[in-house]
Amino acid sequence: MASGLPFDDFRNLLTMLPAPDHAGGDWVEKALDALAPQQQLGRLGATARWYATWSGKSLSPVTRPLCAIFAGNHGHAAASDTAWDVARTQAAVDLAATGGSVVNGVCIAQDVGLRILDLALDHPTADIRNEAALDERGCAATMAFGMEAMAGGTDLLAIGALGEGTEICSAALLTAMLGEPADMFIGEGDDPVIRKRAETVKAALRTHKGHLSDPFEALRRLGGREYAAMVGLLLAARLENVPVVISGRAALAAVAVLHKANAMTTGHCILADPGGQPGAEKAARKLGMTPLLDYGIDTDDGAAAALGAGLVKTAVNTTAAVAGALDL
Repeated sequence: MASGLPFDDFRNLLTMLPAPDHAGGDWVEKALDALAPQQQLGRLGATARWYATWSGKSLSPVTRPLCAIFAGNHGHAAASDTAWDVARTQAAVDLAATGGSVVNGVCIAQDVGLRILDLALDHPTADIRNEAALDERGCAATMAFGMEAMAGGTDLLAIGALGEGTEICSAALLTAMLGEPADMFIGEGDDPVIRKRAETVKAALRTHKGHLSDPFEALRRLGGREYAAMVGLLLAARLENVPVVISGRAALAAVAVLHKANAMTTGHCILADPGGQPGAEKAARKLGMTPLLDYGIDTDDGAAAALGAGLVKTAVNTTAAVAGALDL
């Protein structure tokens, strides 16, 4: 039986959230209103206001954006009766480490730093069809590890995840957190891959039925190390007034966990692109997130988030430059 103690520190942190800086956001709004009618920035201006509200920095330029990618392996993906291959997770990490992944190109183009964090890939979590992915202490420790990814300082985060079988954890967590039917996050059709995905997600939900009302408990049962680390990083960013750009269902699932724990925990998050994964757009709407982009970038690996971070940086830095030139 879960002791409740390992998660208590995180529950306490949820009561210590700094207030959003509405005055800073209002100041940006006034600066934008001072622009000539033919120079209105539209959604770029709204994005700059969002950044000021959640960073508390008014129109300070973004100078240290960072994309953090967490990689983990899952028991259901390592099982002999599935077609997933956990070796592909390591291959994806190695590709990014050598600069050959899409996220590398995006980070270079957008001048966003990149950090890839390998979360014990040689030791997959337990198979969520039969047992909890992590014990409570292990989940809490991984959340704490995610919080430490803030070390070194950054003023804008983008997050992503790598891992074979992540779509199962995302579907299961989104189902549990948002109260929507599992089929919404699984996909339609009679394709064998979709059928296997549906069987896996529904088996996990049956196994853990009755234990999913608490978001942290749902996280440890249905998620994995990359999900726990993302939740920890999102919470640390909220506590330290660092806005976050997310993309893909894995990050949406992490946001959903914190949103259910305390809806005031996720206002500092903005969605780059929901992608075309089943249920992603519906999940975004339920979380109150309007995408910055609609490019259909269908990955969880941080590429779309890094692209979105570049757009946020452009919005903030352009607004700051214009306001400075007008001596506002």
